[in-house]
Amino acid sequence: MDRELETLARAVGQALLARKLMLACAESCTGGWVSQVVTAIDGSSQWFERGLVTYSNAAKQELLGVRAATLRRDGAVSEAVVLEMAAGALKLSHAQAALAVSGVAGPSGGSPDKPVGTVCFAWVLQDGTSMAETMRFSGDREAVRRQSVIHALQGLLRTLSSKH
Repeated sequence: MDRELETLARAVGQALLARKLMLACAESCTGGWVSQVVTAIDGSSQWFERGLVTYSNAAKQELLGVRAATLRRDGAVSEAVVLEMAAGALKLSHAQAALAVSGVAGPSGGSPDKPVGTVCFAWVLQDGTSMAETMRFSGDREAVRRQSVIHALQGLLRTLSSKH
């Protein structure tokens, strides 16, 4: 793992430990990369509870409780869906913090309103705090996915620090 990802994952672990929180991840386009990065840190079992890769719409519904109506109305790459993914990860785990990622990593799959590089993120805490945002990243599939992992972890740090 490269130094930037390792440093970020360590910071996330320290922030979660300081608040006595466990993390659950619900990932689509990152394919478990966020979970891999955080579990590469020694001692992560103290603050990482589980990761779910829910690539298909059926998996989002069956494993995270995302509503079919939300998927139909907003599409899998939407703030509404990632908020439901994160809320589902929180509800269906023993974690107190959750993040979710869904996007179009490319090179195909984009549309005029959701071009390749469009990625939606959500961060939800057990206390009811929730944040979501959509980013547009450039580069090839690997670059979009890597930027998504970084942004997911940075967003979690921002969400946690807003509660400190």
